[in-house]
Amino acid sequence: MEIITVVLLMLLAVVVSDSIIRMLPLPVPLPLVQIGLGAVIASLTSIRMELDPDIFFLLFLPPLLFLDGWRIPKEGLFRDKGIILEMALGLVIFTVLGLGFFVHWMIPSVPLPVAFALAAIVSPTDPVAVSAIAARVPIPSRMMHILEGESLLNDASGLVCMRFAVAAMLTGSFSLSEAFFTFLWLAFVGIAIGVGVTIGVTRGKAFLTRHLGEESGSQILISLLIPFGAYLLAEHVHASGILAAVAAGITMSYAEITAQSLALTRVRRTAVWDTAQFAANGAIFVLLGEQLPGIFSGAVENVQHGDNSSPWWLAVYVVVIYAALAALRFLWVWASWRIALSRPSDRRQAVVRPSWQLVATMSFAGVRGAITLAGILTLPLFLNDGSLFPARDLVIFLATGVIILSLIMASVCLPRLLRTIDLPVEDSNQKEEDYARIAAAEAAIMAVERAQHNLAAGRADADIYADVAAQIMELYRKRIDGRMHLGEEREQTARSEEIGKLLHITALKAERQEIYRLVRARRLESTMATKMVRDIDLLEARYG
Repeated sequence: MEIITVVLLMLLAVVVSDSIIRMLPLPVPLPLVQIGLGAVIASLTSIRMELDPDIFFLLFLPPLLFLDGWRIPKEGLFRDKGIILEMALGLVIFTVLGLGFFVHWMIPSVPLPVAFALAAIVSPTDPVAVSAIAARVPIPSRMMHILEGESLLNDASGLVCMRFAVAAMLTGSFSLSEAFFTFLWLAFVGIAIGVGVTIGVTRGKAFLTRHLGEESGSQILISLLIPFGAYLLAEHVHASGILAAVAAGITMSYAEITAQSLALTRVRRTAVWDTAQFAANGAIFVLLGEQLPGIFSGAVENVQHGDNSSPWWLAVYVVVIYAALAALRFLWVWASWRIALSRPSDRRQAVVRPSWQLVATMSFAGVRGAITLAGILTLPLFLNDGSLFPARDLVIFLATGVIILSLIMASVCLPRLLRTIDLPVEDSNQKEEDYARIAAAEAAIMAVERAQHNLAAGRADADIYADVAAQIMELYRKRIDGRMHLGEEREQTARSEEIGKLLHITALKAERQEIYRLVRARRLESTMATKMVRDIDLLEARYG
């Protein structure tokens, strides 16, 4: 009962944190508020959550990585694939080597493999934390796509590097050739399993839906189980469950193009996944705050057994490690982007030189978050000989400090850099959107015409079908005319659409309030009211 009470308090803290963020006048990162609330819970209760690293890893990482892969824009991912791969793979290896040796030199009590593990786990970035920080000063979409793509891939590469470092600590040996072939097995088999699980589940689900019909609840539950199935199956064959979850999410986005699910299922599933993502990300940071006192005390003990006995050295270590991490990221981004942008794909394009503001923005945008915390907490408690894992509490504290400091620095620096950054005007993809909406409207008109003729064939009231079909097709023709306008006419049409959207939302809100009034007056049954309000909500969501 005590553990359940603490879990419920943590979920309540996640809810409260969102309200606190909305009340604050400054753009304070949501994770920082959640960490603070977790620390409050730890100070008010005497119960401490004992974390099993493997269970913690299984519960939080697969769904978060799956959802990242599912929702990341694929066009941006493939357009900037060179830059993303350089940052997701090259930057991770560069950080592991540079920061690993530096940490071991600065803190000799931390063995080199453990220092490499720390460097590997602080390499992945968290775009959710970045978007929360930059809510008041939006990040340009292309930059955000690069950050999302980097985060999606460096989660896997950073965690795999950490796995090798931990294995070297446990066994006392490291073979480069063995690590290379092991990495190939981890990567290719993990990706294959993720793709295979998603394809198999979606095809099986489609087969059952065709023969038995669709029930939204079971479809949503299946989508929640896919990342766990891919992760567990990959881990069972000693492949990368992380890459399996990522690959399953990317495959899911392509499987969804077939539009096999009902519209209502997709609406409900989106709401469920949004809630799961918000709860999982928030719970991780609240849990971090709850564990912070114990992590700090363990780190103090590690420092007191080392060369520097003052606990103040912990703060110094965190600041220096974050500074080294930011410097390595700045150097890599500056060098790789200069090389990548100096070779334009079109010879007619001018050579672009990234400004220092752009490089600095990308450096501070490398915020560490949920993945770093989830990964560092999976460090084993004991070595193979039964002795304690060296400096475990210390490196957990250092990773935690880097997370908090990166959030603070990004919240201070990003808004200022984004206000002065000079970026080329981004393509709004308006032509593609207009073309798609016109094509969709023309397809709808043809479908309505066919359906009207089929339904009205041989009926005495065929004129009713023709009148209703004409009304529906007229709406689509207006949409086509509005999208085909150019210049001032196009702007006027867009303005008319905005006014129409505002008036529609106003009317729908009035409908909903009147239905509630009738229920309160007992002139309408609650069951019927629920159905009517759901229809209004779906319409409002469309306009919203």
